[in-house]
Amino acid sequence: MNTTSEQRKNLLNVRGLTKVFGTLVACDHVDLAIGHGEIHALLGENGAGKSTLVKMLFGSLEPADGTIEWNGDIVSISTPAEARHLGIGMVFQHFSLFEALTAAENIALSLDTQTPITTIAEKAREVSQAYGLPLDPYSLVGDLSVGERQRIEIIRCLLQEPQLIILDEPTSVLTPQEADKLFETLERLRDEGKSILYISHRLEEVKRMCDNATVLRHGKVVGHCDPRRETASSLANMMVGSEVGKVVRPASPMSDAAEPVLEIRALSRPPDGPFSVPLRDIWMTVHGGEVLGIAGVAGNGQGELFEAISGEVTQRAAGEVRIRGTDAGLLGISKRRLLGAAFVPEERLGHGAAPELRLTENLLLARHRTDQASYVAAGGVIRRDALTKATKRIVDIMDVRKSAEDPEASALSGGNLQKFIIGRELDRSPRVMVVNQPTWGVDAGAAARIRQALIDLARSGSAVLVISQDLDELFEVCDAISVMHNGHLSQPMPIAEATFEKIGLLMGGAEGAEVSHAAGAS
Repeated sequence: MNTTSEQRKNLLNVRGLTKVFGTLVACDHVDLAIGHGEIHALLGENGAGKSTLVKMLFGSLEPADGTIEWNGDIVSISTPAEARHLGIGMVFQHFSLFEALTAAENIALSLDTQTPITTIAEKAREVSQAYGLPLDPYSLVGDLSVGERQRIEIIRCLLQEPQLIILDEPTSVLTPQEADKLFETLERLRDEGKSILYISHRLEEVKRMCDNATVLRHGKVVGHCDPRRETASSLANMMVGSEVGKVVRPASPMSDAAEPVLEIRALSRPPDGPFSVPLRDIWMTVHGGEVLGIAGVAGNGQGELFEAISGEVTQRAAGEVRIRGTDAGLLGISKRRLLGAAFVPEERLGHGAAPELRLTENLLLARHRTDQASYVAAGGVIRRDALTKATKRIVDIMDVRKSAEDPEASALSGGNLQKFIIGRELDRSPRVMVVNQPTWGVDAGAAARIRQALIDLARSGSAVLVISQDLDELFEVCDAISVMHNGHLSQPMPIAEATFEKIGLLMGGAEGAEVSHAAGAS
């Protein structure tokens, strides 16, 4: 515990902060101190209590016990407005944006002053350019990718000029180049005396950026450290309490004669709105036994491609999408699922799961067509025992941490909900698995479990397509990588030939010949 004089030097002192949900102690007498001009990491597994803690600091939750000191004074933070008034800003992992409004209009809603929208738009544009987070303030949120929506949240927070910025997985949907720009911004803010509470599962960036770290496990503080003196492995072990398993990718059993399981042929799609990306003559084949990765900067057509493959948007011709030899381009999601396909979208809350429905109900929504006999009896009566049993099986296999027997989806932390959604699809042993951002916001142990499960599914004979902005992830799980840029898809590059430099050049719009030349020159 800091001495009294040291506490006065700190911007924030948290002592004994506790929060209980039913029988679950989400935060158990947590102590935390953040100094002026410090970047402080908050580490822990999904469900360790990180989100609960920062929600109490931001006024979204009320603590059951403990005190919060701000600049040496004990304060009560009952609402986010009070937190912002004190000088606390937060960028949540799950976005709070209205899709029908523009980026500037969403930013205006969070400001306390009556400022003309044109002024807000201009300020947002200036901040976005200064921080290397390109954004058109007049773009509709509904037309933006997850990465672009994240930029709005970050810019909105910075415009409030907070003394303490809480960032929850800020780089999870940024490219390495965008993340580097963000790091430069955070370092500048630190040099100006601003403080940052940094939540991330990307431990290498924690080592790079953070001055100190507090580690939570099962709601309790289990350690403090200087992350720069630790390894990523030692930090992960501190979070989990044991060794984190390594991902193993055996050689693919796929032969030259392997049958294609998922095929995209001459797929083109006009933009849905003024800010969406058209798909341009896309060809792709994924064989059984193979993991194909798709890299790319956010907003280059990955979301539109996922919608086309999943059946959220049907195609002009049936043969543009083929699943297990069947022309599926005119089929909707349920009929594509009946062909043995499974889909996990990038936005888990609201897209991958209905927030206000329980886990068993979300399972029923995903299975009512493909496994109707298992979960719906004659006359339409729901087999709740079967749903409960299947949900428990998924929860146990994927180690989903929850505060109730059958909670609403919105009650789970982001990483635990992600584990449940992916487990829900893996539980069907699909022949085709399409996953967009599989480990976004997921801790090291859970990420390893998800990645290994995708590899194992492929090696059992299924075709797996992974869309991800995490190049480390793609190089770990994929047999080949293609790149999306401005609606075009590059030819797949075998993982044995791929390098970060080559993939990065393709992400920036270079052609294949340019990549080969640049790689040879280096």
